[in-house]
Amino acid sequence: MSATASQSQWQETVRDHIREDASFRYAHLLMNALAATIASYGLFANSPAVVIGAMLVAMLMGPIVGVSLALVDSDAKILLKSLLSLLSGVAGVLVTAFIIGIVHKDMPVTSEIMARTAPNFLDLMIALAGGAAGAYATVSFRSSLALVGVAIATALVPPLSSASILLARGEASLALGALELVLVNLVAIQFSASVVLWLTGFRRITRTSGQPITKFLRQNLLSMAILVGFGVLFSINTRLVIAKQLFEARTRFALQQEISSSSGSHLVGVRFEKVSGKTIVRAVVRGPNPPSATQVAAMEDQLPSPPDGTTVALRVRFVHLMIIDRDGQMNSDLKFGDDE
Repeated sequence: MSATASQSQWQETVRDHIREDASFRYAHLLMNALAATIASYGLFANSPAVVIGAMLVAMLMGPIVGVSLALVDSDAKILLKSLLSLLSGVAGVLVTAFIIGIVHKDMPVTSEIMARTAPNFLDLMIALAGGAAGAYATVSFRSSLALVGVAIATALVPPLSSASILLARGEASLALGALELVLVNLVAIQFSASVVLWLTGFRRITRTSGQPITKFLRQNLLSMAILVGFGVLFSINTRLVIAKQLFEARTRFALQQEISSSSGSHLVGVRFEKVSGKTIVRAVVRGPNPPSATQVAAMEDQLPSPPDGTTVALRVRFVHLMIIDRDGQMNSDLKFGDDE
């Protein structure tokens, strides 16, 4: 058998596997519903390990690769089948997680849920790499086990579950952020999978068109436009997040330096809040004696400027701390700012 015939047979075998994985089956609905159940309770439990388990159970990667193959091969039939399977899987996850969110409305919103409401440029890069790895694992039988690892990188169930849980609580704006992450993951995985399939020779129609690259780009124009738009948006968001984190870190350091210089006083915590065009810095301080208004104003003047251009207002919540040894109360005669 010639090398060309062997490659053609290999491609047809891979196509059959992709078609089978992308086709709608009730098993997909069941597995995705179970994945949503695991993910939802993992999110409530704030357990990354349980959330990872939900990623491994979900069956969404097959339909996404099916969409990629359909675009590369210009096969409308596979495209419709893959989209049906994908949309039904997504709907199953959303409905299951929404029901769980309604049943457990009393449970707090955890950091695992909140972490999926603000997508950034890093999420986009992870999805692109994960989609490429998933497509390569699909076309390479020797790498088929890598799909287990790819499921972690290209997870869609946790943000879908987060969105439904938040919608069940009426948090529409936060849910929209989680759905934004889902859309970015879907498009990024599909596009990178299409690129890998095209590069490995899966271009049945475009190979004879005379302009395979042009046709490929035209078929994936919508995906590329979405990715470029989100890439720009996420790059801006990432810069803003980094600037905000630097401001908060510098603020904490400045307060820590100032308060720790006062004998017996300690900075317990700092919170940041935006109110009426101001950045309110709320500091909790424990010590033998509170700072004066003049000292609070002096500390406020030492704080860095917020990256959004708002003014800083320092609010100190003082908690009296009494330390007693065998000789009596310590530091009771010292004012705030005094050193021993």
